Amino acid sequence: MKELVLIRHGQSIWNLENRFTGWVDVDLSDRGLREARDAGKTMLAKGYRFDVAMTSLLKRSIRTLWLILDEMDQMHLPVKTDWRLNERHYGALQGLDKKETALRHGDDQVLKWRRGYAIRPPALEADDPQHPSQDPKYSGIARLPDTESLADTLERVTKWWEERLAPELKADRRVLVVAHGNSLRAMVKFLQGLSEDEIMQYNIPTGIPLVFRLNDALEVVDHEYLADEAALSAAVSEVKNQASSQSER
Repeated sequence: MKELVLIRHGQSIWNLENRFTGWVDVDLSDRGLREARDAGKTMLAKGYRFDVAMTSLLKRSIRTLWLILDEMDQMHLPVKTDWRLNERHYGALQGLDKKETALRHGDDQVLKWRRGYAIRPPALEADDPQHPSQDPKYSGIARLPDTESLADTLERVTKWWEERLAPELKADRRVLVVAHGNSLRAMVKFLQGLSEDEIMQYNIPTGIPLVFRLNDALEVVDHEYLADEAALSAAVSEVKNQASSQSER
């Protein structure tokens, strides 16, 4: 049996402020720092050990991984970063307050932008300072996105899986992946065979390890979150309600 552990980074500063973040490279909030360390403590207590770790090029994900490995005393692990694990690019929505955007455009439109499978938000202009072509960390990468749907994110995550992750699992290496809400949702979609409608309703909380057990064909045998039911339910509900015009701030 092969085990793969997926973790969404701890709460970021813009998660706290309820803003669309995407590829904007914000850091963790104080709560996010605690969530990352708590994830490491949980896995250490349950006897998890890893052979390799993978993460995106965004600091909130990288720092979460660092703190987890620190708590698990596995700072020596090889870490493989890849832009294809980045959050979905939210285009011109990046930086906007989610509740204010819902009040202006309506809950239904914002839900489509956030959760619609093939719907892209308005794109960034090529000369916008937030465009990834302006960021040296993406130098040399062709066809950088200026906006993405979940379908776009799924395409790049699937290629990353085939090229980077599947070979590690087939070699029986224990892999920890720390990434983002939408890059992980894309992974969960193809792992669990979810429909477009099902993935629209699927929410991944910050900082809670999600364990997949796979057979030799890399098919899912079972999966579980390493959290009690009450804590998991509250965390999922918080994510679900972030962009509602009725949500409390």
